[in-house]
Amino acid sequence: MEHVQRIDLFRSEAAAFEQAARHALDPGGAPPLVPACPDWSVSDLVGHLGGVQRYVAHLLREGLQERPDPSDLSLYDLPDDPAALAAWPRPERAPNREPVPDALTAWFTQGAEQLATVFGEVGPDLPVWTWAPERTSGFWLRTQVIELAVHRWDAQSATGTPTPLDPALATDAVSQTLEVMAPARRSWCAPPAGKGERYRFRRTDGPESWTVVFAGDEVLLEPGSTAPVDVEAAGSASDLALFLWGRLAATDLKATGDETLLPHWFTLVPSV
Repeated sequence: MEHVQRIDLFRSEAAAFEQAARHALDPGGAPPLVPACPDWSVSDLVGHLGGVQRYVAHLLREGLQERPDPSDLSLYDLPDDPAALAAWPRPERAPNREPVPDALTAWFTQGAEQLATVFGEVGPDLPVWTWAPERTSGFWLRTQVIELAVHRWDAQSATGTPTPLDPALATDAVSQTLEVMAPARRSWCAPPAGKGERYRFRRTDGPESWTVVFAGDEVLLEPGSTAPVDVEAAGSASDLALFLWGRLAATDLKATGDETLLPHWFTLVPSV
């Protein structure tokens, strides 16, 4: 997917997230919990996503080669209004169920547009710090548009039926989860060693499929493989991506083979 296309998707997902958040954060009411993240309310979701986006924008503007200190509150450009700050959803109080000011959603919207602008200015190849082997601005755009789409789905699910992920974006999200997130999570969380478990994820609304093998500490991808696997999970690109992000259950996919291996995926690739 091209850099410009990802920026367009980022902006459209940001607008959809803002709409869902404003719908959920009824003035004076208690923010609803996020079904897939029961330790968070929608206000926590807005605070988290808005904070991450401003953190990444700072990283890109400065072209930093080392990780900025996430405890530095100056990175997040919080409102000056004492009432707004007093009602802000603080991570240590999650899930935050107290009414929150409209300034929260406005803060998110401003930060998302600032980040989209920065992505356009720096292009995909700016060398910067990331938490992965790839250290480019393009890495951050790819991860941020995927995270934004998933959390947009989260925000919509708090008050109604969420809209599926864009098919092209969802396809990229499956690839990114298997190529980048799965090895990273295994390195961060020390899960059990792989015993040769073979998974295939097959898209039913397009031609793509992904074959993954767990061998010891390694996550091995077999592009284009048609070799036998222990379990195949089939679904739309959106459903596959949302399953891998822990938003849909294994029963939401069509499984062939050893179905018990689908929940076992999250033992091999723990959530963080």
